[in-house]
Amino acid sequence: MKRVFFLIANKAVTEPFNLNDMPGSGGRMDIVCRFISQSFFVSHGIRKDSDAYVLLKGMPDPPKAIRIVGNEVKYLAPDERNIGGMLNKALKEKVDESWKKVSHGIYISRKNLENLIAELQNLGDLFYLKEDGIDVFEKDFANPIFILGDHLGVSEEDEKIILKHAEKISLGSVSYQADQCVTILNYILDRRMRIDRSLL
Repeated sequence: MKRVFFLIANKAVTEPFNLNDMPGSGGRMDIVCRFISQSFFVSHGIRKDSDAYVLLKGMPDPPKAIRIVGNEVKYLAPDERNIGGMLNKALKEKVDESWKKVSHGIYISRKNLENLIAELQNLGDLFYLKEDGIDVFEKDFANPIFILGDHLGVSEEDEKIILKHAEKISLGSVSYQADQCVTILNYILDRRMRIDRSLL
């Protein structure tokens, strides 16, 4: 099962930032780093069946999009500083709306939300995480693409775009952080895959 996690980072900057002040100078780039870490890392390994997308909407040059491909990425470590350094490297690149490869498995472009959703629709089924959605345990997943907001959530304008293409699902009434949502979803998907294999 392929899984994709997509974070809308409302204030995350679109130029290199200070690694010693990711919450401030990075526009809460610390949230982005934790999201990426939880999308890929398990104990002593990295998920090859996972991809992550981040839409950076902060100043001074929005939007920019980051794409990380699990079965291609190399030299990525789970700590925020390592991931922040990778993001800084990507943000130094001059980009257009096509994906530009920065290093193994890491790409950057100037795609906006509509561009990204159009691309992701070809990869699987889109699900938008929000507290008032359908309970996640009531859904079956084949190749799911999960769309999440950061600490500010998702703007009304972006939500209208998302809901034209994605089904709203929920992890419950508690508002979790984006990286916590990814951890929970990975756990649910891993458990289901294990059960499915046991039935073969």
